[in-house]
Amino acid sequence: MAGHSKWKNIRIRKGKQDAIRAKLFTKLSREIILAVRMGGPDTAGNARLRVVLEKAKEASLPAENIKRCIQRGTGEVEGVNYEELTYEGYGPAGSALIVECYTENKNRTVADIRHLFSKNGGNMSENGSVSWQFKYLGHIQVSKESCDEDDLTMDALDAGAEDIKSGEEFYDIYTAPENLHKVNDELTKKGYATREIVLTYVPENTVDLNEEDSEKLYRLMDALEDHDDVKEIYVNIE
Repeated sequence: MAGHSKWKNIRIRKGKQDAIRAKLFTKLSREIILAVRMGGPDTAGNARLRVVLEKAKEASLPAENIKRCIQRGTGEVEGVNYEELTYEGYGPAGSALIVECYTENKNRTVADIRHLFSKNGGNMSENGSVSWQFKYLGHIQVSKESCDEDDLTMDALDAGAEDIKSGEEFYDIYTAPENLHKVNDELTKKGYATREIVLTYVPENTVDLNEEDSEKLYRLMDALEDHDDVKEIYVNIE
């Protein structure tokens, strides 16, 4: 029985991993379709597509899936028409959240997201009520062990970066959205090993939560993240 129980636990863990992987593939596929639809299939002129294709390759999304998503984005292959939506709301103690979604059914998604906010101690609000607290920026990370901070700062600023911050393990480089890949390309040419090349919402001011409010916020974020239509969640906490 012990061996059976062990195998059962392995199957359960594998099942969870497979479900997470399938969910990630679904979200990446939707993102590719929308990126192509909005900016075309040429990655040279579509920074958003370049970002998601890099993420797709890191996640091992099959090349055939990527090709089919691009074709759906251009209209070569028929499929569901996804719409990109952004919702805003508040969590415990005034924490602010931005929730990015991809959906083929706007009415269903907005009702679901509103329900998840209210069920988990939050409050969905009007667009614009929260986003003013964030800046939409390109974000690049470089390991602190791999380079000198002064050299990286000078090279990043010369390449067009707007700001560089030092974290625990990485230097965080922020750019205007349209300059994300230009800055990354320049840094790569100079030998820097860049990672996390993404477009993101960065809070201009953050709030501190106590342990109880933090737990409430994490429950809200977990519930939102589990929804199939949710692509990304941004929050203004430390």
